[in-house]
Amino acid sequence: MEKTPVVVIVGPTAVGKTKTGIELAKAFNGEIVSGDSVQVYRGMDIGSAKVTVEEAEGIPHHLIDICDPDEPMSVAKFQQLARQAIDDIYARGKLPILVGGTGLYIRSILYDYEFAERPVNEALRASLEDEASRLGADALHERLRILDPRRAEQIHPNNVRRVIRALEVAMQGDSQAVDSAPSEHYAYKLFVLHADRDVLYERINERVDVMVETGLVDEVKHLLDAGYENTQAMRAIGYKEVVPYIEGRITEERMRETLKQHTRQFAKRQLTWFRHQFDGIWVDMGRKSFELSYKNIYDEVEGFFRKFRLFERDTD
Repeated sequence: MEKTPVVVIVGPTAVGKTKTGIELAKAFNGEIVSGDSVQVYRGMDIGSAKVTVEEAEGIPHHLIDICDPDEPMSVAKFQQLARQAIDDIYARGKLPILVGGTGLYIRSILYDYEFAERPVNEALRASLEDEASRLGADALHERLRILDPRRAEQIHPNNVRRVIRALEVAMQGDSQAVDSAPSEHYAYKLFVLHADRDVLYERINERVDVMVETGLVDEVKHLLDAGYENTQAMRAIGYKEVVPYIEGRITEERMRETLKQHTRQFAKRQLTWFRHQFDGIWVDMGRKSFELSYKNIYDEVEGFFRKFRLFERDTD
């Protein structure tokens, strides 16, 4: 079976994934598939560091702005959409380049994850049934409205059984991913971008300041006004930290510092996850100039995918 070639760029936030992916796409006639769990949502641009039209330089990006913030996005759904996008890109004679920092999303594409229905959590169900009997059906329905307002609108408060089932899904998910062997469908070259902690943290701090100065607060206000406050999407880093400031509970300085701290902590968790979950080529994006770091990636990609004979480039 012919395998589909894929270049994979992963790494923590602010390390340089977007620029690296775009430069590779320009060099190897590629298109980019985003592997980010927040960039899928419309209207969540600044806080997710979504690529701008200017930054994209005409390179097509897939799986960005594909759903509203109150629409559910699961690993299983992302896997299906991303694999469709990758296959379509390759069928058109272009190189698929998977770029992102959401490790589980990336791994679900490269590995044959199977999604099994999660077994009933008897303890949770018993707890919810007890809550319904003590506090009443309306109280239970209100809890669902907070966790999943869209689903709550579809279920009458008196239908306690359906309310409990919806709460179970909202609280623990509807399915679980079972990791298996690497997919036989893809031949991939994976790069993990990283940088020294002080360099990366400085970039993160600078990025947060730029986000705030270019309209992050207004973006979050718009999302709140649109009714997305209690969605899963709004619990993402870059959004949940801004809400207390908008509500007048913290200062702008406190908001900035909290957002920087949470983002730095997230970047640290990302690197730990990549170190244990991905067997790839680690590329230091901090000590050298971008051009030198990118040259190493370029050479690896050129050597690995030469056999596919897809990526003819002008030599002028």
